[in-house]
Amino acid sequence: MPAPQPLENAVPVGRLVARRLRELKRTPAELAAVVRVSEDYIEDLVAGRGLPPAPGSGLYPPMSKFLRLHRNDLPTCARLERAAARQRQGRPAMAVERAVLALCDPKLVRSLTRRLARADGGELSQRIVERLLEVARGFVRVKVEDEMAMRAAASREGRAYLDGRMRLLRFLDSSPESLTVAECEEFIVARVALWAYDVESEAMRIVLRS
Repeated sequence: MPAPQPLENAVPVGRLVARRLRELKRTPAELAAVVRVSEDYIEDLVAGRGLPPAPGSGLYPPMSKFLRLHRNDLPTCARLERAAARQRQGRPAMAVERAVLALCDPKLVRSLTRRLARADGGELSQRIVERLLEVARGFVRVKVEDEMAMRAAASREGRAYLDGRMRLLRFLDSSPESLTVAECEEFIVARVALWAYDVESEAMRIVLRS
């Protein structure tokens, strides 16, 4: 069988997945089983509900193989789709901002609070939360890739492996705007001891918990 050729033009990930499922006469349930996600997750993706998975989530290699797509097609489309969505993003929830500010270097809290209260404070808030998300995502990706450890944890906690996997994958898909307080507490506050942000240089220092 000849190797799949790259797409000439990017399309929404959900549309591409739906098209290939039709062409191959396969179902969302079959794709979900291969990628190890819930059927609802694939159905939401196909319907365009929410953002597509991030390219680093580990879902696209098995998905591309199953759909007989070039290995770069889905990650490229997802990267462009997510970048366009970032331009339309709103401000993180106020409760998330408060939880994040509680981790800020005490010497900077007052000045950053004033900056966040300005008309352009939403953009600054997005930038800070996104960088903290990037750190948290790194830890979560390691967890997602360790199937044996996740299955053992699920068994100890008396819950289904797929439920735990989906919880982590949905966090990897989150944005500053969609991040919930519970996710912030579990994935960011649990990992980050302190952060500091320089408004002029946009440099950010993040200290992890030991």
